Amino acid sequence: MNTAAITLAAGEASEHRGLIISLFGVFVVATLVITIWAGRQTKDAADFYAGGRQFTGFQNGLAVSGDYMSAASFLGIAGAIALFGYDGFLYSIGFLVAWLVALLLVAEPLRNSGRYTMGDVLAYRMRQRPVRTAAGTSTIVVSIFYLLAQMAGAGVLVSLLLGITSDGGKIAIVALVGILMIVYVSIGGMKGTTWVQMVKAVLLIAGALLLTFLVLLKFDFNISDLLGTAADKSGHGAAFLEPGLKYGATGTSKLDFISLGIALVLGTAGLPHILIRFYTVPTAQAARKSVIWAIGLIGAFYLMTLALGFGAAALISPEEITSSNKAGNTAAPLLALHLGGVDSTWGAILLATISAVAFATILAVVAGLTLASSSSFAHDIYANVIKKGQASEKQEISAARWATVGIGAVSIVLGALARDLNVAGLVALAFAVAASANLPTILYSLFWKRFTTQGALWSIYGGLVTAVGLVLFSPVVSGKPTSMFPDVDFHWFPLENPGIISIPVGFLLGVIGTLMSKEEPDKGKYAELEVRSLTGTGAH
Repeated sequence: MNTAAITLAAGEASEHRGLIISLFGVFVVATLVITIWAGRQTKDAADFYAGGRQFTGFQNGLAVSGDYMSAASFLGIAGAIALFGYDGFLYSIGFLVAWLVALLLVAEPLRNSGRYTMGDVLAYRMRQRPVRTAAGTSTIVVSIFYLLAQMAGAGVLVSLLLGITSDGGKIAIVALVGILMIVYVSIGGMKGTTWVQMVKAVLLIAGALLLTFLVLLKFDFNISDLLGTAADKSGHGAAFLEPGLKYGATGTSKLDFISLGIALVLGTAGLPHILIRFYTVPTAQAARKSVIWAIGLIGAFYLMTLALGFGAAALISPEEITSSNKAGNTAAPLLALHLGGVDSTWGAILLATISAVAFATILAVVAGLTLASSSSFAHDIYANVIKKGQASEKQEISAARWATVGIGAVSIVLGALARDLNVAGLVALAFAVAASANLPTILYSLFWKRFTTQGALWSIYGGLVTAVGLVLFSPVVSGKPTSMFPDVDFHWFPLENPGIISIPVGFLLGVIGTLMSKEEPDKGKYAELEVRSLTGTGAH
């Protein structure tokens, strides 16, 4: 059955390979045209980093949702629901609820108090160089974790479509995505990236709507029928629709679930590629508006992941899903193939369209991540630490372009290693690192008068080292058939997500570092930051 399923999908794909490649080509060329058009309008640093702050709340809301609904949302969650039912849906809930933290605590004050990066907010009232170095480091680490997930998703997708099963072929695809993202960011900057994200958000929502409609049509719009069939087909019976299939078996897995939940809910407000989106709008009011639009769009999309996941469980056997990809990342494209009819041209067209949309999704998110990390390197580390604030705008932008190439190269190498891991799980790790290293420092800087440079450094580096260290010694990296290195076992940390330990450590170290430091916080600077973050007076 397993090999039959793969050959079937690959056979389908190879029969219609010309169609699939041309659809992919159309998407890639269209996004490149947008990028080059936007790149021509990029005149100065504000254009490159913040799109000239010309986007409206609605446009930015669309781009934020485009940036946020990543391969993890589309491929990873559909796969997790198709294999684990109720427990898979918990990703959707965590990803959505997280926006309330971003809306209520971070969006507005951040827009008012920074210029281009998270480092700007911290450096406003701390010692510039150490804080900017720390902020730049953590931004790059979080972005690379997140990039891994997108790269893994791209490799899985294209290899399913083109019937490539060799490891060499998958690695070549990861490299191609890396090269494309370097081109997008270095040419288009924030303007190009934002437009690509807006187009992609529309495509993704349209694709998900179409699949949801077709799934419901198949079950005569009777949702209990859909859920019942999914439960029967899954091989788990009623347990498929109840909590506990993935996270309820043992004490450890329950803890892992709490850890995942904390990481998802607190992570969004510390994700660098989401934070820099708030700088692309002219006012704080527009920043708030864009978050409200994003919540609406993302919420609707996550409701549709229910139909995609349970639809895949109802129409495709679990063996076929896992044989095509161990972690279930191909459930959504396979669902498209089955809905269109396995041996029909419609099936192939639907499969190609959905996969091309997922590919556009990956490219747009990857561009946003690369932009976040390269602008943090150029603006925080290069211009303010290495050049001590003496760099011209031209030098800064050229440093950002070189950083893009470097970050692209690193993520290609790591993406090749992570190609068999569940995409949603990888993203959850990025969330845990962001919530441990970035969120405590951002909140303390904005809301705690006594917070000092030492507190910021302890919090960022402490949270970062704890989160990354625990991941290295967790089942994600070694000791399980689905690990990054399945053949060795050096894990001693039982949980797959470090959030439950590393996030409190990040917050705690910020407090301890501050209380132990001899430095007197600049009260005047804090008063200025408070007024500015709440009212927007003097904001750029």
